[in-house]
Amino acid sequence: MMRLKIFFVLIFSLPLLTVAGDRPTYEFLRNDVSARAGAMAGSFISMNNDPTGIFYNPATIGTALAPQVVFGYTNHLLDINAGYAAYAQEFEEIGVVGIGANYVNYGTMDQRDDLGNSLGTFSAGDLALSLSVARPFEENLYYGITGKFIYSSIADANSSALAADIGILYLIPGDNPMSLGATITNIGRQLNPYGNTQESLPLEVKIGGTLKPQHLPLQLNLNFHKLNEERDSFIDKFNAFSVGGEFTLSKALVFRFGYNNERRKELKVGTSAGMAGFSLGGGLFWKNIRIDYSFNSLGKIGSITMISIGMDV
Repeated sequence: MMRLKIFFVLIFSLPLLTVAGDRPTYEFLRNDVSARAGAMAGSFISMNNDPTGIFYNPATIGTALAPQVVFGYTNHLLDINAGYAAYAQEFEEIGVVGIGANYVNYGTMDQRDDLGNSLGTFSAGDLALSLSVARPFEENLYYGITGKFIYSSIADANSSALAADIGILYLIPGDNPMSLGATITNIGRQLNPYGNTQESLPLEVKIGGTLKPQHLPLQLNLNFHKLNEERDSFIDKFNAFSVGGEFTLSKALVFRFGYNNERRKELKVGTSAGMAGFSLGGGLFWKNIRIDYSFNSLGKIGSITMISIGMDV
């Protein structure tokens, strides 16, 4: 009972951590990384046995059953693209160690002077390198921490930062097994800013849960994001939520779906948001290889597609 009390004290105290200030930099750190998580609208805080937990909640990699590697590609709007790679393995006396990298390439853009004369082209991009360690605190209760080096460049200018993520995961076995997770991401500061002013990092507090109903091959997720941001009321803090599900159709095939409430509100144009905020995808298993795909609608703006390939090694 003590470990359960510790978990819930942490869970319900996290929304009290409120951060105000200017808009942070390195916003790419909020993006979904893997196709599995993307198909479930980013509701991935309490999913386990997946090395991409490095990017969502480091405690979740503590449940890794075998050494795993996964990498993927994201096709964004215009000529923006992104990718990632992650690996997790258990080491005796240390715990499960994970390493990961994710990047965003914003493509090539025209450079002009104040009079509009062409000065050629330039590119921009972001990169984060991560190292995670996760261990059991007690039976069914895991904790994890990730250290990150962040690098960003625009033409000849660049910026860098150091940050950390911390997280916990609690597994509740039974006829209707559940898992509960909480994480604080991007705790840190810039090593060198683009200008002369230090910019804040996208600090974020997230909590979530996963339920597997009895007799159903389904995992249902509910996550709350940005709980540390100022809102008009305490209830409004929970408007940034996502839900997702993973339905096992067979040993070789799964179907996934998701909904991101904040994304739908932000992408509403006029009185209609179209399918903005909704996502879907699936996974195909063959021997020890898994191929995942996701489609995320941005409404009238367009869509994002993601593909990942993972395997036990």
